[in-house]
Amino acid sequence: MSTPPRGETARLVPDAAPRPRPGALLIPPYVAGRSAAPGAVRPIKLSSNECALGASPKAVAAAHAASGDLHRYPDSSAAALRAAIAAANGLPAEQIVCGDGSDELLHLLVQGYAGPGDEVVYSEHGFVVYPMVTLAVGATPVKAPEKACRVDVDAMLATVTPRTRIVFVANPNSTGTYLPASEVDRLRRGLAPDVLLVLDAAYAEYVEAPDYDAGIAQVRANAGTVMTRTFSKAFGLAGVRLGWAFCPPAIAEVLNRLRAPFNVTLPAQVAGVAALDDKEFLASVCAHNAHWRPWLERQLREAGLDPVPSVANFVLTRFPGGETQASAANAHLTARGVLVREMKAYGLGDCLRITVGREDELGALVGGLRDFLGRPA
Repeated sequence: MSTPPRGETARLVPDAAPRPRPGALLIPPYVAGRSAAPGAVRPIKLSSNECALGASPKAVAAAHAASGDLHRYPDSSAAALRAAIAAANGLPAEQIVCGDGSDELLHLLVQGYAGPGDEVVYSEHGFVVYPMVTLAVGATPVKAPEKACRVDVDAMLATVTPRTRIVFVANPNSTGTYLPASEVDRLRRGLAPDVLLVLDAAYAEYVEAPDYDAGIAQVRANAGTVMTRTFSKAFGLAGVRLGWAFCPPAIAEVLNRLRAPFNVTLPAQVAGVAALDDKEFLASVCAHNAHWRPWLERQLREAGLDPVPSVANFVLTRFPGGETQASAANAHLTARGVLVREMKAYGLGDCLRITVGREDELGALVGGLRDFLGRPA
């Protein structure tokens, strides 16, 4: 996390203007994965971990059909969507809260459970939104070290203090690694009952490891644990912004009091229901990823790079030449119309993160990297 230099706050807020809450100007603007490359009419976008196969045709059709009712307010409770999520996951619908992407739910959780004087713990290379939402409420973000790009339970527990109100764990992490269920359980048992543990399982659908649990078991067993999920990744609905949380009843009530009355749009609700119904499409998405992610990792290793073993739909790749080489590789790929994600904001300047795309997209990516590294196929 970078912060404005001394005097920057005063420059941004003249004396005569309203002053923002403490922490607001410490939040760096979120920088999304790039969507455009100079000179490329239709660049190959492998920068945002979007679904390689797009969205379910059923979901697209449902969203189009909803366009005739855009003058109507959506169902404020998202009842049909929550029922569909509940049925798909074997959960009680009353413990599900839907949001404008899972990002909104992260904001609401911090708004409801932390404030000035409190601390929020997250892992070193976790989702950059965690410190942003923390600063927004005047609380203090505290970063726990990771070990080999993996969440370190011992380090997280050592970072917790009596001021800790929330612990965020991205599982899978933003590096593609994951915590097995036993380690999540050890983390929960090491926290005081009044510390909220948030398990952000945005990439859960891609995980095949038998010792992984997205968080459902933890929420069922603990009154202080929440699991967040998204439709932006495996379901391919990033454009409509749709996420959900499975919460203990008391936490669900707090989130429902804090959220905006119509926080999930009509197209998002109907697309979500249709996407859940299209199990064949989701299976094809996961099968595609299960085939091409290992292929990509092999190609990167053969090119002399150091990919971090991933369970998600992306591969974090370390460059032996450090940040200078990673930046140069990024520029080389961009010039060829291939967009990947720089990771400086995550404290991983010597890495690039690459989404598992379609076969032709990955071929162009690997070809560009081999050309940059002087390793012809």
